Amino acid sequence: MPDQPAPGPGPVPARTPEPAPAPVPVDRLRFALPPVHTDPAEERAYRKERLAGALRLFGRLGYEDGVAGHITVRDPGFADCHWVNPFGQALSALRADDLLLVDGDGRVRRGAHRVNELAFSVHAAVHRARPDAVAVVHAHAPYGRALAALGELLAPISEEACAFYEDHALLDGFAGPQDAARIARALGPYKALVLRNRGMLTVGDSVDAAAWWFIAAERAAQVQLIARAAGKPAAIDHRAALAARERFGSDLAAWVSYQPLWQTVAP
Repeated sequence: MPDQPAPGPGPVPARTPEPAPAPVPVDRLRFALPPVHTDPAEERAYRKERLAGALRLFGRLGYEDGVAGHITVRDPGFADCHWVNPFGQALSALRADDLLLVDGDGRVRRGAHRVNELAFSVHAAVHRARPDAVAVVHAHAPYGRALAALGELLAPISEEACAFYEDHALLDGFAGPQDAARIARALGPYKALVLRNRGMLTVGDSVDAAAWWFIAAERAAQVQLIARAAGKPAAIDHRAALAARERFGSDLAAWVSYQPLWQTVAP
């Protein structure tokens, strides 16, 4: 008698679904916000730590070109003094203890190295013209320099670029470090400046915000150049661009956007 096939498994009984977990109260969910300091010494240490981290990040991103590239942050206690990276030191290896405290006349008040006085003079002029600018960034990144060579503003062709819509300017003419006052005037009240034939400069109410604006501007310039090479980019209309800027264009939004990058360089 032929072998009979083994009986198959019986029907699987229906499983009663588990009840979903209760919603976590919103006040128990973590959401990072900029810290508030009441002690100038604590604020100074915090700003120096964030500055050193931003400089390391810029080195990693390839925004370093020889001795070019600086980020400054206003000291919270000493008048007309700012922390900056030392001249000729690799960005990717900088720590808070390596930073220089430099006054508005370019004199080193704390630190063991020289400062790039010409480059620093631009930052000092911007800080003086913009009391709200806690941090100033200028580096020689490739796409920003390419856009600057074309003498173009960032076009509102992506949601991210709209953060700069009607909130950045073009200095349409070459201006070197000796033109510090002219650069500060050209920036005006905006968050970013395209320096013809030189690249981008950004400001913010924190190191994190100013660094994010520079990174975002560099990425927007990259998208703009790629889109132009492929065809004719379609611009976002005025009303939608303004609405996008309202959502993504504040220094607080920039601070929040920067936090994932900070986590990669935090000490």
